[in-house]
This record gives sequence, C-alpha cells and structure tokens, in this order.
Amino acid sequence: MNPPPEPEPRETDDHWGDLTAEPRGVDYIEVEDGLWLVPRGSSADGAALLCLHGGGFISGSVFTHRKMYGHLAKAIGVPALIAHQRYAPEHPYPAQQEDALKAYAWLVGRGFDRIVVAGDSAGGGLAVTMQAAGRSRGLPGATALLLISPWVDMAVSGDSFDTNASKDGFFYRDVVQGLAAMYLAGRDPRDPAVNPLHADLTGFPPMFIQVGGDETLLDEALLLEKRAREFGVDVRCDVFDEQQHTFQMAAGRAPEADDAIRRLATWVRPKLER
Repeated sequence: MNPPPEPEPRETDDHWGDLTAEPRGVDYIEVEDGLWLVPRGSSADGAALLCLHGGGFISGSVFTHRKMYGHLAKAIGVPALIAHQRYAPEHPYPAQQEDALKAYAWLVGRGFDRIVVAGDSAGGGLAVTMQAAGRSRGLPGATALLLISPWVDMAVSGDSFDTNASKDGFFYRDVVQGLAAMYLAGRDPRDPAVNPLHADLTGFPPMFIQVGGDETLLDEALLLEKRAREFGVDVRCDVFDEQQHTFQMAAGRAPEADDAIRRLATWVRPKLER
C-alpha cells in the first residue's frame, strides 16, 4: 500500500483566494520577505503598501491574499508588499511582529518614505501592534493604517461574540480563544504589546477601520475606534450592514467588497500626496 500523500504546507492548503476575482494589470514578484505586487502604471515616488494577511496567525499566506491586496494596490495606484509570516503555535508571539517589522524595514531601506500598512483580521491587529514596536526601535511611523475586520482583542471580551453568534459563519468565541492561546503561548491577553485596546496610541497614524455588521469582531473594531479617538488619532470606522468577516475578499465579484476597496483607496490617496 502506498503511503498517504504529505499534506500541503499551510501557505498553500486553502482556497481563500478563490473568493477573489483576478485583478488585471498587476504583476507579482517573489522577494525574500514576501510577495511584491506592482500595478501597471503605479507611481514609484516613494509610496507603498505593506500588507499583513489574516489567518489567525496559524494559516493564510501571501498567495491566499495576493488578489485582494492586488485590488487594493491597484485602486490606490501604488506597489504593495505582502509580508511572509511564520505560523503559531510553532512560532508564537513575537514571531509575526518581527516578520512584519522586517518587511517594513525592507521598504524603508529602499527609500519608501510614505508607507501605508494594511491588514485584515489577525493582520489588522498586527498592523497596530507593530507600529508601537517599530516606534520603540526608531523606525519612522506609517503614513496611515487600513484595517479590515481587525482582530485586536486577544482577551476575546466583546459582547458581539454573543449578539452576533448566530450570524457569524465561523468566528465563535471558543474558536477565537483557541487561536489567541496558540499565538500568546501564555502571555497576558491584555498586554498592550499584543492587545491594542490596552495600548498607548499617542501619535499613531490615521487609521481607517472596516468591519462587517454581522461578524463577531464588531465590538472590538468599535472599541478600537473609541480607543484611538481618546488618544487624538484621526480615525474612521465604517460598519457594513449584514456583511461577514473580511468580506473584502470577494473583491471583483461582490459590489459590497468593491465598494469597501474604493472607500479605502479614496480615503488614503490624499494622505500619500507630497
């Protein structure tokens, strides 16, 4: 009897990208720190996106998310780097933060002086926590943050885990608690280094948060908006009624996703102008 086939590595073992239409006119180049997305005709004047993919820190990859972030890069008109991330539980915090900072420093070292950090789900929370970590290391701050259904509360304390439990298709409280435990590996889930709801956001760049009205992460998106305002951050939060977690993955196929991508691009483009 032949042995069973080896399972595919986690970076290629799902079909999230099937949800997204192929964005035309975007070239892809693999580099050491991730996947470089270059919309044809995009500006090369020092502006770029750094994209941090979701997947609960245990899955997802530059390949599962390349099309969604390709749509975003194309809409904004700048090149984008999707960063590689190591996976928990083999590599818990701070591995993913270190990977994000390495990619950010790669862009800075190549002369990009206006960097927008975009992240979805776990990548959205990572986009926030890496800013504080980068600041402590003397890295320049991002121009703006684009946060798609950000997972920011490692304590999993939001009421919407109950109120939206019958609407959300996957992210039940016990599921998210399990993901958090693998990522934290015993760390306090309210530690500001991993939980932006308890962090000092003074001096943070402008942020645009998008969240689905039917997802269980709704409350923490709203709490992040509130927290940012308390620290004087320029913040916008759009709630999309009846939408699920990271519905933007349907870009090119669903009008709601295309509308969300357009809103992100329209909001951030003026902030990238010299």
